[in-house]
Amino acid sequence: MEVQILNHNNSILNSFLAELRDVTVQKDSMRFRKNIERVGWFLAYEASKSLNYQVQNVTTPLSDSQENTVSDAVVVASVLRAGMPLHNGVLEVFDTAENAFVSAYRIENPDGSLEFKIEYNAAPNLEGKTVLLCDPMLATGNSMLLAYQALLKHGTPKQVIILSVIGSEKGVEFVNEKFPYNSKLIIAAVDPILDEKSYIVPGLGDAGDLCYGSKE
Repeated sequence: MEVQILNHNNSILNSFLAELRDVTVQKDSMRFRKNIERVGWFLAYEASKSLNYQVQNVTTPLSDSQENTVSDAVVVASVLRAGMPLHNGVLEVFDTAENAFVSAYRIENPDGSLEFKIEYNAAPNLEGKTVLLCDPMLATGNSMLLAYQALLKHGTPKQVIILSVIGSEKGVEFVNEKFPYNSKLIIAAVDPILDEKSYIVPGLGDAGDLCYGSKE
C-alpha cells in the first residue's frame, strides 16, 4: 500500500491541523467541524492525482478547449458519525460522486478488550469503482477494515483510497497489512503512540464528540 503523509511538507494544511489539536479552539464545535472539512479538501485533491482521466471538449464563449477530466466512477464512503465533516469536505471536491455510509463503532469491555461492530451499511453498487473511504481518526485500523469489508457486500471496487486526518503508526501498519495491494492511504498526520485505551497520542481527542457533542 502506498502511504502519503501530508504534513511532512509545509502547507496551510498544518495550520488547520494545529487548530484541530488545540484544546482551546476545540471548544468551538462549528470551527472544529469546518477544519475537518478543510482537511478533507486537501485529502481529496491528493486523491484526485491517483484517478484516471479522459479528454473532454469544452466550448468557451470564444473558442473550444480540451481539458483532462476524471473518468473514474467515484464513491465517497464514510464511517459514521465522526466521518461526516470529512465526508462533506471530500464531497465538495468530488461533487458528482456517489455516496456510501457505514456505522462502525467500538465497544470497550470491562476487561479492557475492544470489540468492533457494524450496524448500518448503505451504499450504491461499488463494482469497478474508486472508493474514497473516509474516517478522520485511524487508531487501531479495525473499524476501517470492518467498514471496508462491509462495503464489499455491494461489489468489489477497482481501488480504495483511505482518507484520514490523524492516525497512529500502529493503525497505518495495520491497514497496510490488511488492505488490498492496490489500496492507498492519504493522511494528514501520523502520531507515534496508541495508548492502552487505543487513543492516538498526541492526537486530538474524540473526533465524534468534538464534532457533535458527547454521547451516553
